[in-house]
Amino acid sequence: MSLELSIEFFPPQTAEGMEKLRATVTRLAVLKPEFFSVTYGAGGSTRDRTLAAVMEIAATGHSAAPHLSCIGSTHDGVREMLATFTERGIRRIVALRGDLPSGMADAGEFRYANELVEFIRAETGDRFHIEVAAYPEWHPQAKSPREDLLNFRHHADRELLEAGAFF
Repeated sequence: MSLELSIEFFPPQTAEGMEKLRATVTRLAVLKPEFFSVTYGAGGSTRDRTLAAVMEIAATGHSAAPHLSCIGSTHDGVREMLATFTERGIRRIVALRGDLPSGMADAGEFRYANELVEFIRAETGDRFHIEVAAYPEWHPQAKSPREDLLNFRHHADRELLEAGAFF
């Protein structure tokens, strides 16, 4: 089994922050990460800054991936982001459930990251390399650690079957 290293950034809020990002990417590139990723604020609150940071990293010749969270998102909104990613030459996405923004009552048209991944595949086929993430401990909304593990297994089994692996 091989492990991949990725390095995650928050999107800079200022021009000075973008300069610091460039310098940090240059320094961390010696670690040879598989890719750099840039977070996506709750409900997409940093969407434009996330995209700008990803494009800045990609311009330095490194693989970069935007996070894309689905909580608070609509099918049309995600479809629009996928089109933007395609236009900009982005080929890797970190698909996440994300957090419901403070004060937001509606979770949008997606409840879980697996729904987002299925939507991305249905809309774009294999155009994107999709990364996913998981809690290092059991998910705080799971009823129990066992339920969380069974849910993880269900998703892993489905992914393996879709990839043509047999048990």
